[in-house]
Amino acid sequence: MNTVTVDSWTALPLLSMTRSTPTRLWNDSATPAELKQAIGWGAVGATCNPVIALGALQADLAHWGPRIADCAAAQPTAGESAVSWRMVRELSVDAARLLEPIFARENGRNGRLSIQTDPRLYRDEHALLRQAEEFFGLAPNIIVKIPAIATGIVAIEEATFRGISINATVSFTVAQAMTVGAAVERGLRRRESAGLDVATMGPVCTIMVGRLDDWLKVVAERDSITLDPGYLEWAGVAVFKRAYALYQQRGFRTRLLSAAFRNHMHWSQFVGGDVVISPPFGWQVRLNNSGIEPVPRMDEPVRPDIVAALYEKLPDFRRAYDEDGLHPGEFLNFGASRRTMRQFLGATDGLNRLVRDVLLPDPDVG
Repeated sequence: MNTVTVDSWTALPLLSMTRSTPTRLWNDSATPAELKQAIGWGAVGATCNPVIALGALQADLAHWGPRIADCAAAQPTAGESAVSWRMVRELSVDAARLLEPIFARENGRNGRLSIQTDPRLYRDEHALLRQAEEFFGLAPNIIVKIPAIATGIVAIEEATFRGISINATVSFTVAQAMTVGAAVERGLRRRESAGLDVATMGPVCTIMVGRLDDWLKVVAERDSITLDPGYLEWAGVAVFKRAYALYQQRGFRTRLLSAAFRNHMHWSQFVGGDVVISPPFGWQVRLNNSGIEPVPRMDEPVRPDIVAALYEKLPDFRRAYDEDGLHPGEFLNFGASRRTMRQFLGATDGLNRLVRDVLLPDPDVG
């Protein structure tokens, strides 16, 4: 594991940020060793999704291989998918346990482990809600990821009403963030009207800033669009800052979360906001070694000429940047959404293959 050696906490940009600003750090990994180190740098949450879970299981097959075999032996009729998702549950519960002291200290606002609903359920809001309820019961400090698509928005409101803290995922645009924020508010108000607690809930809405940048680069290449060097690195930052300003205006109780890091601005430009930044562990090492001072920059606007160029030349940036750029029925078909959902579905297939390789090794290999 990579480490950072320093003489004082002020030399660690991430730890300095968590001690001097309202911006919070989550670890975009559920691997125990990485999470323990991230907690030492001030992390107060962690995330898991099919891609993360597959990587964590593959990285420690000495532990998880026997667990897969034991689980299958105990459930001789269970399919590969049932076994693989049992491992995802176990991985998530193990990580959640490390965060429980933070959860108790911060009254539920932080100290949570995000576990993602099965991406294969994306067409069925009722199935998403049922699994959200099940996952929420795995540990006292679970937050459940639900995709910010039309079916997911329905599930997000109802899950919130039922007391489930949610983390909206597969989210890249201001329109998605605003729709999520409004859905959570409806759920919270319904709970309040019913005399139910909301004080210990901690909803967040992820904006996958780097994945938006990735998609716009694909579009620019595909459509032979030329922009000044570096402008495309600002697209996700501009969307996140616009969504944050609108959240502040509307008084939404959901926090925004920056994910899918591609450059340091996906952290440094959001310092000072009441937001969560969730870098993968490798990015945390890089940021702590960067020497970049965590100066509050959330309220600094992206240069108007950069926003204007992106807005003029890239219709998909306009869709991402405008509050009404997409309606819920279009969320899933936005290019970044389709790419990400397909990757999550592919990782789910990968989890099944991992179980198959343990239970039924290929006789032609090895």
